[in-house]
Amino acid sequence: MSWRLWLAVPFLFSAAVLGLMGSAGLVTASYATVPLSPVVSGAGVAVAAAVSAGVRWPKAWHRHWVRWPYLAAVLAFGVLVGALEVPALVTAVLGVPVLLGLVFQCLVQQDESRSASNCR
Repeated sequence: MSWRLWLAVPFLFSAAVLGLMGSAGLVTASYATVPLSPVVSGAGVAVAAAVSAGVRWPKAWHRHWVRWPYLAAVLAFGVLVGALEVPALVTAVLGVPVLLGLVFQCLVQQDESRSASNCR
């Protein structure tokens, strides 16, 4: 994974989760706004930390001196905006396409790895 794509991972994951939450609120008509939860941003940071071992960093020192401070800053940002509420329609409209894109990317990646393992 490129480091530029990795920088977006916490935000893409959070957008996908918030999109699901917004969609659930719209379908059930139980709530009209979705809070920007620090738990969701923390989960996004955890996913980014988990996949950071496979990132192609331009320089070796970036692995330690960019990766961890960036993740800490994203987590701090998530805690700061944790009190904000966004309309459920907005989160659904923005988050569901992100979710579909992530699922598509996972399927393509899985298909590529399956094709490569069959080439013996």
